[in-house]
Amino acid sequence: MLDSITAALTSTDTSTIPTMSGALAAMCISLLFGLVISLCYLKTNRNMSSPHSFAVTLVMLPVILTIIIMFVGNDIARAFSLAGTMSIIRFRSAPGEPKDIGFIFFALASGLSCGVGMYLYGAVFTAFLSAAMIVLDKIRYGQRKNIPQTLKITIPEDLNYRDAFSDILDTYTQKYFLHRVKTTDLGSLFEVNYQVVLNSDTSEKEFLDALRCRNGNLRITLTMALNE
Repeated sequence: MLDSITAALTSTDTSTIPTMSGALAAMCISLLFGLVISLCYLKTNRNMSSPHSFAVTLVMLPVILTIIIMFVGNDIARAFSLAGTMSIIRFRSAPGEPKDIGFIFFALASGLSCGVGMYLYGAVFTAFLSAAMIVLDKIRYGQRKNIPQTLKITIPEDLNYRDAFSDILDTYTQKYFLHRVKTTDLGSLFEVNYQVVLNSDTSEKEFLDALRCRNGNLRITLTMALNE
């Protein structure tokens, strides 16, 4: 029995090896799928800080997975060797947004369809999901109109930070709450952090000018996310 298992692991079925023309066709089709996915990502991505290299990676992934599937085929020994090789790879890139992870699986699925020779299904899947992502981006699905912002105000130590800006915040914001207070400059100043949602018709300049007159023209920061 041991001999039969060893023979099954070490044997190579040449009938499952793709021809050179077939491999090139599969790589070209998977490259096309990767380009479509990459363009869809660039079209729907509103985060300008996302690296350009991620878009290139989305082009590469379908081709890479296509070749991996072709190399493995039905060979158990190759599958075990591939698993061992992949287990020693350490990914050091910073975690991205959930949508970025979704696009990675999108690229992997399209590459898998090319690797197993299901080109038509892969084309339908790529076109359908790309169109769906573009439509969802156009209608701004899941995006809030009023985004919470973080307001940091530096005030002198003799100013009552809890009630100093209540009237201004009531006028210019829909809602707000005090998030954190800390001392700066060896205790001579306070930094007060609020999370605020501005009114739709609020002018940020007028809002900051009103706060600046109240805190003695010290530093004020208004950002788009809650920062610790």
